[in-house]
Amino acid sequence: MTRNALLPCAGLLAPLLAPLPTHADDAGIRIDAPNAGWRTGSGDNTGFLQEVNYPASSVHSDPNQPDSARIRGRIHATPKPDAGPATLVVNGVPMPLSLEEDGSFDRPYVFPAGSNSLAVLSPNRDQARRIQFYQQGRNGVPAKLRLLLSWDTDNTDLDLHLITPDGAHIYYGDRVAPNGTALDVDVTTGYGPEIIASPTPLRGRYLVYVNYYGGGGMDEDDAPQKLTTAQVTLIREEGTPDEQQETLAVPMRAAGELTLVKSFSY
Repeated sequence: MTRNALLPCAGLLAPLLAPLPTHADDAGIRIDAPNAGWRTGSGDNTGFLQEVNYPASSVHSDPNQPDSARIRGRIHATPKPDAGPATLVVNGVPMPLSLEEDGSFDRPYVFPAGSNSLAVLSPNRDQARRIQFYQQGRNGVPAKLRLLLSWDTDNTDLDLHLITPDGAHIYYGDRVAPNGTALDVDVTTGYGPEIIASPTPLRGRYLVYVNYYGGGGMDEDDAPQKLTTAQVTLIREEGTPDEQQETLAVPMRAAGELTLVKSFSY
C-alpha cells in the first residue's frame, strides 16, 4: 500500500456502524444539548470557532456557546482511563467523542436545518442514548456541501483544508472565503470534529486535504503512537431526498504530513 493510499472505510468503521446495543441503559447517558423535539435554530451569538492556540489545551465548547450549536452531556458510569473514547453518531456519521475524567463531554457542532439524529455510545458500547430533533432554520442557509473531519487518536491535531474551484483555500488560517464557504468548527485536539460547509457551492473541481499538524504539544520523545487515521465524510445536499454521503479514511503517519484525500466535482 502506498503512503497515501485510502484505507477501505467499511472495514475500519464496521465497529462504529454496527447496530446500537438493544440492551443499552439509556439512563446511564445524559444528553443536555441538543434537546429532542422541535426547535428553532438561533443565529445570535452563535460562535462555532475555537480560538487557534497551539498546542490547544481544551476541546470543550466556549462557555457562552448556545445549546443550539453544541453536543453536551455525561456518561454517568465513569469510563476506565484505558477504555478509549466514546462514540458520537450525528446523522449517520460516526466519530470518536472525547470524555473528561467524570465522563462529561461538550463539543461544538453545526446542525443543519431539518431532521437530525444523534446517538452517544459509551466506550465499551454497553450504553447508548439516542435523540431526534427537527431544526427550523432562522438566520442560516442550509449547507449544500459539508465536509467533516475526525480522527482516532487523542492528544493529536489534524487540520482540514479545502481548495474551491475559484482557488480559495479554506483552513484554520483563513476560515471564511468570499464565495461563502467557511470552516464552521475547528477542534484543535482530541478527536475533532472539524467542519467546512458551503450553502452555495461553486460548480467545478474541489480538493480536500488533511494536514497532520502535531501531537497536542507533547514532547516528541514522550509522544504516543504517531499513526492516526483521518476520517473525512463528504455530504452533498444534506437533509434533502438527494442527500449523498461518502466517507474516506486515510492513515496519517507523522506531524507535518499533508495528504490529498479527495478530488471531486460539484
